[in-house]
Amino acid sequence: MDEVDIFTVQFIEEKKFDFVSRIGARSEKLELFMLLDVNTEVYPVKEGDKFSVLITVTLNLDGSAETGYYNPNKQASVADDYEYVMQGKLYKIEEVGEGAHEKVEVLISFGGLLLSLKGQPSYFTKFELDQRYFICMRKLV
Repeated sequence: MDEVDIFTVQFIEEKKFDFVSRIGARSEKLELFMLLDVNTEVYPVKEGDKFSVLITVTLNLDGSAETGYYNPNKQASVADDYEYVMQGKLYKIEEVGEGAHEKVEVLISFGGLLLSLKGQPSYFTKFELDQRYFICMRKLV
C-alpha cells in the first residue's frame, strides 16, 4: 500500500496495557479495514478521527532502501510529513473468507503493537512476509 489513504476511526478498544488502545478504522479509497494498536500517551486518538495513512518499506524520499542505521545528518524524509510513525515487520499474510467475499489480511508487529489490515487481494500483491514496513499517520482536521 505505497499510496496514501484516509482512514476514519470507527471504534476504540481500551487494552490491558497502560496507554495503548486498539483502534478500528475503515479507509475511504481502497476499502480497507484496519485494527491498530496505538500508544495513546504519545498519540491520543478518539472515535471519528480521520487520518492520512501510508504504509511503506522506506522513508527515503527517493525510494531507496533503508540501511537500518540511524543517521543524525540525514536529509528530509517521508516521516517529516507525518505525526506518528512506527517501524515493524510483516509476520503473517492469510486469505480470509471465500469466493466473492475473499479478503487478504496482513499482520505487522511494531514491537508488540499490532496492525491487522484487511482488503481485496489485489491491494496486497507487493506485501512480503518478513519485510520491514513503516506506518505513517497524520490527523486530518
